[in-house]
Amino acid sequence: MSKADEVFIGSIDQGTSSTRFLIFNVKGQIVASHQCEYQNHYPKAGWVEKDPVEILDSVETAVVGACRRFNSLGYDAKQIKSVGITNQRETTVAFDIETGQPLTNAIIWNDVRTKDLVHKLIAEAGSASRFATINGLPITTYFSAVKMRWMLENVPEVQAARERGTLRFGTIDTWLLYKLTGSYVTDVTNASRTMLMDIKNFRWSNECLEFFGIKESELPEIRSSAEVYGSINEGRLAGIPIAGCLGDQQAAMVGQSCFEAGEAKNTYGTGCFMLFNTGSEPIFSKNGLLTTVGYKLGPNAEPKYALEGSIAVAGSAIQWLRDKIGLIFSASEIGFLSDSVEDNGGVYFVTAFSGLFAPYWRDDARGCIVGLTQYATRGHIARATLESVCYQTRAILDAMRKDSGTELRRLRVDGGMTNSEQAMQIQADILGIEVVRPEMRETTALGAALAAGLAVGVWESEAELRQVAQSNVSAFWSRISEEKRNNMLEGWEKAVKRSLDWA
Repeated sequence: MSKADEVFIGSIDQGTSSTRFLIFNVKGQIVASHQCEYQNHYPKAGWVEKDPVEILDSVETAVVGACRRFNSLGYDAKQIKSVGITNQRETTVAFDIETGQPLTNAIIWNDVRTKDLVHKLIAEAGSASRFATINGLPITTYFSAVKMRWMLENVPEVQAARERGTLRFGTIDTWLLYKLTGSYVTDVTNASRTMLMDIKNFRWSNECLEFFGIKESELPEIRSSAEVYGSINEGRLAGIPIAGCLGDQQAAMVGQSCFEAGEAKNTYGTGCFMLFNTGSEPIFSKNGLLTTVGYKLGPNAEPKYALEGSIAVAGSAIQWLRDKIGLIFSASEIGFLSDSVEDNGGVYFVTAFSGLFAPYWRDDARGCIVGLTQYATRGHIARATLESVCYQTRAILDAMRKDSGTELRRLRVDGGMTNSEQAMQIQADILGIEVVRPEMRETTALGAALAAGLAVGVWESEAELRQVAQSNVSAFWSRISEEKRNNMLEGWEKAVKRSLDWA
C-alpha cells in the first residue's frame, strides 16, 4: 500500500490541563500528535474555572501542530477519515445560541463552589441518592446539573439568556461539537454525568429537570458514542466528519478493550478513575460507587454500563508537590524519591484537596499529612503521595467487589502515573492482584479514535477494535505479605478519619 492509500483516524483529547490532537493509523499506532497545555483559573478557594474560548483555541492549536507533523511525514489531512472527541467530563459551559459565545467561564469538574447549594438540594430531595435509580448518581458538587443551577442563580448573563430563550448548556464535548460542526449534541456517556439523563432510556429525565430547574430546550440532543455528528466546518480538518464521542474515562474503557462484563480499567490522570464493565444492565451501587453508561457504539448498538469510582486528586498531587511545595523539580523525580525509602515510615498523605470522592463521598474532607516524625524524609512524603492514590483505588475496588459479587483478578491501567514503575508496583502491593499496563498508554485518545473509525467503517466490529487495542503489556504482582498489606490499609483508614470534618 502506498502512502497516499493509507487511512488514518484523528482524536481530540480535551483534558483538565491540556488538549491534544493525535492521529492514529489502522493498527492503533500514533503517527503524529501535538499537545497544548494551559492553566485553569482559581479565583477563590475551591473554585476552578476556564474560559471556554481558550479551550476551543487549545484544540485548534493542537490540531495545527499535529497536522504539520503529519504533513512533514508525507501525508495529507484528507487521509484522515474521521475524528473522535474525548473530553473532561462534568465540566459545564453556558453559552448563547444566537451569538455562539460563552456567557461565563466553564466550571471545571473538580470545582466545589456548589457545596452549599448541594447541601440545600439534598435537604430538599430528602436524600443525596433520591435520583440514583434514574441517573445513577448522588447529588454532589461533582456533576453538571448543580453547576448549571449555580450559574442560573449567580450569573446575570445566564439569567438574561434564559429570559431571551437563547441559553444553552453543555459539557465540553457539546461545546466543541457545536463550535466545530454547528451540531448541538452530546453522547450518552457525557449525558450520563449530568444528573439529568435517565440512564435506562437515554432521554433527559423530566423529574430530574424539574428538580434542578433546567429546561430540556437548554440541553443538547443525546446521541450514541459512534455516529457522524457533523463535519468540521473550517481549518486544517475542514470537511472531515466527527464520528466518535466519549467522556474521557469511558473512552479509556474502549481503548483498553474492556468490552466484556467483569473487565475493569483504572486511569491515572489529574484525578483517578476506575470503571468496571457490568454488561447490558445497570447495577445500582450500595457501596458509594456511581452507575454510569460505559458506551453505546452506534445508534442501534447495545449499550454497556459500568460501575465507577472516582478519585479527585491523583497526578495533581504530584503537580502540587512540584509547583506549590517545591519538594520535587519534575514529576519523574517522585518515583526515584519514593524508591529511596523502604516504606512510608508511618507517613500517610490524604490528598483530599477538594474533598474525598468514591466510595467516601465526603466534601468536608481536606488534605492532610499524618504520622510525621523526625525520621520522616522527602522520600517518605513522596512515597506517601503515590500510596494515597493506590489506597483510594483499593477502596474503590473493594466496593466494586461488593456491588458486583465478582472477584476482580486483573486491573488494566493507563494514564500519566502509570509511567512510574514505582507507582505501579505500589499499586500491585496494595491491591494484591495483577496490574497490567499496555505498551501504548494513550488509551483515552485511542478509545475515541476507535469509536470514530467504527462509525465510518474503518473497523467493522468490537472484535476488530479489541485486536487494534491489544498490545504488549507489562505486569506487576504484589511483593508484600497479606499481613503487611492489612497493616498498611489500617493505617490509611486512620489517616482518612483525620481528614474529615474540616470544611
